[in-house]
Amino acid sequence: MKNEIIQSFTDSFDTHSKTTDMGIEFWFARDLQHLLSYNKWENFQNVLSKAKTACEASGHDIADHFPEVRKMVSTGPNSQKEIVDFMLTRYACYLIAQNGDSRKEPIAFAQTYFAMQTRKLELIQEQIHGLERLQARQKLTHSEKELSGLIYKHTKSDKNFGSIRSKGDAALFGGKTTAEMKDKMQVPNARALADFLPAITIKAKDFATEITVFNTKEHQLVTENDITNEHIKNNEGVRKILLKRGIRPEDLPLEEDIKKLERRLKSMDKKISKNPDKLGNDE
Repeated sequence: MKNEIIQSFTDSFDTHSKTTDMGIEFWFARDLQHLLSYNKWENFQNVLSKAKTACEASGHDIADHFPEVRKMVSTGPNSQKEIVDFMLTRYACYLIAQNGDSRKEPIAFAQTYFAMQTRKLELIQEQIHGLERLQARQKLTHSEKELSGLIYKHTKSDKNFGSIRSKGDAALFGGKTTAEMKDKMQVPNARALADFLPAITIKAKDFATEITVFNTKEHQLVTENDITNEHIKNNEGVRKILLKRGIRPEDLPLEEDIKKLERRLKSMDKKISKNPDKLGNDE
């Protein structure tokens, strides 16, 4: 019987959800009022007000989660009147449920329902951020392999690439070489610095490397000195762009080891696809 009740509640909340043209899921406040067993709109507005206060206190914009809308409703065979309603995001619904009377069964269910939905969204957003960083790292690996191949082709030495990359890093990181950045960030000597950099820094390194590859081919740079100067110049240019936007790459904090991130993302992907209803209960 309990499972039947839970399924009934789930179906009710799922059925009343809407989606904007931009793909954002929402519920109308007047629908949620009835789903939570509030008979009077005035009573529901008290909970709505508390939820708005909680939203603002958490640093979110009320207008982003509780936008007001006007509706025309029928009051008789030939008459209508305008009423106020709100489009509620999943997060807004979660706050409303949290500020309701949990002794009421529909509210107790809603607290769990929207908490799980919110947690799923957080996990998906976390996954997207992690994938962006992982893809940036893979892209940098590809660019550096291409540059390394060009350097070896012209200098016949595998060691020159490390030296050129380090000088490029010094230009990007305000004078700090690869080894000095690894020491500052406490990166193990056997690991690549880029495995611990934030996505924006990885992309910066990749952009500079791509330009070096392009110009090495385009201008037929064949000496180690010419390629080194080109790489330094490109990293200096990328650094200037970052500094103009208030970003000092050498001061950005260390991020999760890219190898651990890759393993965690694979695990998250399995959870989201195979057992989404239990995502909020792992800890």
